[in-house]
Amino acid sequence: MLERLVTSLEKAPIVKRGEYNYFIHPITDGVPEVDPALIREVCTALIRVLDLDGVDRLIAAEAMAIPIGTALSLATDIPMNIVRKREYLLPGEVAVHQATGYSKGQLFLNGVRKGENVVIVDDVISTGGTTRALLWALDQAGCTVKDICFVIKRGNPDIGRPYKTLVSVEVTDRVRVVERIF
Repeated sequence: MLERLVTSLEKAPIVKRGEYNYFIHPITDGVPEVDPALIREVCTALIRVLDLDGVDRLIAAEAMAIPIGTALSLATDIPMNIVRKREYLLPGEVAVHQATGYSKGQLFLNGVRKGENVVIVDDVISTGGTTRALLWALDQAGCTVKDICFVIKRGNPDIGRPYKTLVSVEVTDRVRVVERIF
């Protein structure tokens, strides 16, 4: 399992953003193309590793968690909320201030209800900045985060609680998969 993911990561091109070696991949960037077989493989693995019992909704941050969350929602019939980069000013909206290794910004959480059990899915974790901010926002909304899984882990980020990953990578002038769950 995860053969498509591992093979595609090891072939991923690298671009420099300042001193940061950024890998370009369909799961993390949506380019060059998002292969349905790759998304199915990732979705199947997420179903195997996540604790989805009693989960009220999936939480996926814009942008690249959307295809992952959508596939998982379709496969499990668990509704999904997208944490958006746009403010909607809806009642109960929570602003999420986030910073990553290469950007800063604001996201907006809408549509969750106090007391709900949620699962966070995302494409990649490298610094943990977005997830720490999202955990804060979900806490403010009164939700319980039951589980968290990232498709790809880069480095050893600390988000203040346990999480799962499908693969771990090292990025130099190439991507090397150093650990995989299956």
